Amino acid sequence: MKIEYDPAHDILNIEFIAEEAIVESCELDGVIIDYSEDRRIVSIEILDAGKRTTKNPLDMIDLSIVKEKALV
Repeated sequence: MKIEYDPAHDILNIEFIAEEAIVESCELDGVIIDYSEDRRIVSIEILDAGKRTTKNPLDMIDLSIVKEKALV
């Protein structure tokens, strides 16, 4: 996973799957979800991120990683 913020364009991008082709995008109120061919979410882009959150959205990151085995 990669999180990037472009202050020049005020876009926050969260990439879940690197190097995956995007075949479909869905936008709702400035939030764009990009999908792969098999409908996995490749990335989520937030337009005007600084206006929707804080002036510098990366300041809000509080990363917690929880690794547990999935229930089968």
